[in-house]
Amino acid sequence: MEPVLALVVVVVAVALVFDFTNGFHDAANAVATSVSTRALTPHVAVALAALCNLVGAFLGTGVAETIGEGIIDVGMGADALWMILAALVGAVGWQLLTWWGGLPTSASHALIGALAGVGLVTRATVHWEVVLSKVVVPMLVSPLAGFLVAYLVMLGVLWAVRRSAPGPTQRRFRVAQTVSAAAMALGHGLQDAQKTMGVIVLALVAGGYHGGGDFSIPWWVKVSAAVVISAGTYVGGWRIMRTLGRRIIHLDPARGFTAEAVSSMVLYVAALGFHAPVSTTQTISSAITGVGATKRLSAVRWGVARAVVVAWVLTPPAAACLGAGLYLLGSLVA
Repeated sequence: MEPVLALVVVVVAVALVFDFTNGFHDAANAVATSVSTRALTPHVAVALAALCNLVGAFLGTGVAETIGEGIIDVGMGADALWMILAALVGAVGWQLLTWWGGLPTSASHALIGALAGVGLVTRATVHWEVVLSKVVVPMLVSPLAGFLVAYLVMLGVLWAVRRSAPGPTQRRFRVAQTVSAAAMALGHGLQDAQKTMGVIVLALVAGGYHGGGDFSIPWWVKVSAAVVISAGTYVGGWRIMRTLGRRIIHLDPARGFTAEAVSSMVLYVAALGFHAPVSTTQTISSAITGVGATKRLSAVRWGVARAVVVAWVLTPPAAACLGAGLYLLGSLVA
């Protein structure tokens, strides 16, 4: 096998490993609230999330195009593939580290941060205007939108059911959570599976196996990314599920449904409307905090929420350092 082809195969394999870790790291995004409110059993919730992640991966390609051709110009050849490989390994490393600590961080920002870090040490062209408009701004806006919209919608829900019997009302919301959890999982597949598609096509272009200025996603890339992230989701991320479902605030079915519904809306608007790779983790975490704040501000465990925010802020620079360090280490060994 030619060296460049061998590198392409390795990069594609590591990209799918990233996809798998993304699935089990972010499985909690879709199912934590439904499990914590007992709307769904853990196994049913994870199976539903896996199926919807699979379907969601085929709903668009805008985010894939942003990741694959909008963040960094790596060029072509073996060195370009080493750059992509270092970024992927750095992103996977950060995901595993935060998963072990039970912190719901963003796979999107880990991957983009690692690509930017590698771009800085190699002096490759990083499209900072795209990073600003489609990564940094959405990174700030999406959690704020999740919090504020979830807070306001929850106030509306509470007003609408103010004269309803609590028991039957909560049972109806528990049933409705099946739909909202499915919508959340579709949004996760729409967002996160596309990131893997984008980086695989970037590797194919760098290796000379996908050219002509055409950034269309080959069918086998779509299927591979969709199946692998779905498998990762089915494995589940129980450590992070505990953080999202119970440690930030104890959720009831009405608040769980509202948080999932609002998060889904933010994900769809970002992916389909702006082709922006927003964080499903940030969106659902902020929505959970927003619905929780309608009880009383003290009901939210702000210490846990603060730790989650710190992890969000640290993710891009930490992944950038990991990606850059791995590339430099590989250069020394080679």
